[in-house]
Amino acid sequence: MKLVLVTDAWLPQVNGVVTTLVQLVRELGRTGHEVEVIHPGLFATRPCPGYPGIDLAVCPGRAMAAFLQAAKPDAIHLATEGPLGWAARSYCRQRQWAFTTGYHTRLPAILRSRFHVPQWLSWAVLRYFHRASCGVMVPTHGLLHTLHAKGFRRLRSWTHGVDAAAFAYRETLQVYPPLGALARPVSLYVGRVAAQKNIEAFLKLDVPGTKVVCGAGPLEQDLKDRYPTARWLGVLPRDELARVYAAADVLVMPSRTDTFGMVMLEAMACGTPVAAYPVAGPAEAVGTPPRGGVTHSDLQQAWYGALSVPRHEARSRALQFSWAYAVLMFLGHLVPAEAGARLPRGTVSVTNVTNLSSGASKI
Repeated sequence: MKLVLVTDAWLPQVNGVVTTLVQLVRELGRTGHEVEVIHPGLFATRPCPGYPGIDLAVCPGRAMAAFLQAAKPDAIHLATEGPLGWAARSYCRQRQWAFTTGYHTRLPAILRSRFHVPQWLSWAVLRYFHRASCGVMVPTHGLLHTLHAKGFRRLRSWTHGVDAAAFAYRETLQVYPPLGALARPVSLYVGRVAAQKNIEAFLKLDVPGTKVVCGAGPLEQDLKDRYPTARWLGVLPRDELARVYAAADVLVMPSRTDTFGMVMLEAMACGTPVAAYPVAGPAEAVGTPPRGGVTHSDLQQAWYGALSVPRHEARSRALQFSWAYAVLMFLGHLVPAEAGARLPRGTVSVTNVTNLSSGASKI
């Protein structure tokens, strides 16, 4: 099958959406599917206002039409609602091509906090964007219910996976050499250092030990100045990040707006439990026994609770999120781009697949 994936979030950006999509493309390739990614690097771009490091395509309509026409796709998936997503949507509508979409980011909350855009307006625009989709893929059941209540239709549940080999299990706590021996417990935050991540809730925690921040963003220098006792690592390659997870006693997820939170699966895969608020992403990722951590409306209580979660139990929870299963779900939601066509053999409906909690699977 030839799939065209259109996304405004792609390398060299560093965030959970990029991590998810890169892994999805890799897994689809392993199962014999061809994926053409249309991303900002193929277009003239400008920096996204307020978000250094994220570039957006400028006037991509004509070039997008040329890419899609040349691709001759069997299926099309629009992963984001940025300039490329809108340009691809427009062309598909003109050609009467069917497509699916993804909902990865709580844009209404972000736009309200950063630019004071009324949430009702953001929801109206997003509803319009996804209205033409033959299936809106959503990462958690909680978010799916939220979108349904907001008037979204044709919603499809699509969970994510974790690379359990890259984020290997460590039964005992490790030492990350660049930081040396730290006062324990070591509390770790991984993610963008931006307002919507609510990182200050982590930095303000009155808990013993050492706080470590791995990531970068617009609030970085201000928070470094105000919280000098925290250790700041910046953005690390994924192999280094796995070593940092393995050296932490607990990963703290202070965000209330993340749709999923891939860093939680990565940390749990290494054996590091998670402390988070009981919102859609963490509630589904952490789960019930075997659990990967603790969620609580008081983040400090969640932190103390997470310390009691055995490392092997956190690992067991992470292994329930298999990329083999996630890819099958994704493929089962795709639709033929052209009316009357059928997707090439190899696309398997997830309803026909069971017992795929771990390991690879041929499609």
